[in-house]
Amino acid sequence: MGELTWIFVSAMVVNNFTLMLFLGLCPFIGVSNRIATALRMGAANTFVLVMTAVCVWVLNTFVLVYAPYLRLISFIVVIASLVQIVEMVIKKVSPVLFRELGIYLPLITTNCAILGLAIFQTSRGYDFLEGLSFAVGAGAGLTLALVLMASIRESSELANIPQPVRGTALVLLIAGSLSLAFMGFAGLLSSG
Repeated sequence: MGELTWIFVSAMVVNNFTLMLFLGLCPFIGVSNRIATALRMGAANTFVLVMTAVCVWVLNTFVLVYAPYLRLISFIVVIASLVQIVEMVIKKVSPVLFRELGIYLPLITTNCAILGLAIFQTSRGYDFLEGLSFAVGAGAGLTLALVLMASIRESSELANIPQPVRGTALVLLIAGSLSLAFMGFAGLLSSG
């Protein structure tokens, strides 16, 4: 059980997909204006990550053993299909959330964090439970990054920030500061 915990912690904090590996920056910068929206986007990404991990394990175990040259294309097809399902469900269940997420919901398809998960899971040879732990940790880490960014951006609306720093410049400064803070966790796994 300790190994699963380390995989989870590593994916969530130490090797955070967004703040350490710089994967999934599009929703990180684009949908992090409000905490509620960031949480929902994080949940959608986590769902797609978990479902991708399950599909990747099935593909690697039963299909791609016989046709490894189809690995990348099959991962892309799985991710695109899962995102379409998530998009249809959100549109049906919560049209308001669907409008809030806007273009960023279909962009989960091209979110390199999702494809990165599939490739990392495969290259590291994770079994089913390790893959699930990795996916949940990666989703929790992406959600954490989104919520941290959203909370700082919401707080900055109340601050007296000079005009030249507002907007994109402020977002990039916040993202860089968060990334530097997360780099402090880099030695966590080696000391355990």
